[in-house]
Amino acid sequence: MGIEFSEFSTERIVARMPVEGNRQPYGLLHGGASCVLAESMGSMGAALHAGPGKIVVGVDINATHHRSATEGYVTGVATPIHLGRTMTTFEIVISDEQDRRVCTARLTCLIREARPS
Repeated sequence: MGIEFSEFSTERIVARMPVEGNRQPYGLLHGGASCVLAESMGSMGAALHAGPGKIVVGVDINATHHRSATEGYVTGVATPIHLGRTMTTFEIVISDEQDRRVCTARLTCLIREARPS
């Protein structure tokens, strides 16, 4: 997927992903690739919030694709909507290199105790 993270905190995760290699057959950024970017970012934010000894698992994701991207990179910014004890929800806004919104996604993660192996 080529995802590169550039900012990590509980309050904001920033990452980018190339369009090249993540296109659907018509040459547009694949909607599934946008969802992979969104889930990767929201899960990272949830894990930072949960802290050591916890694991996070995505339980719901939705995405609205506003416009296409055909080249360059898209950048996602994930911000928390809810940071609870057992659940987190992040909004992820994905934009193209002209700062036009390509996709808006929302990810909810469950926080669980890590099981010893």
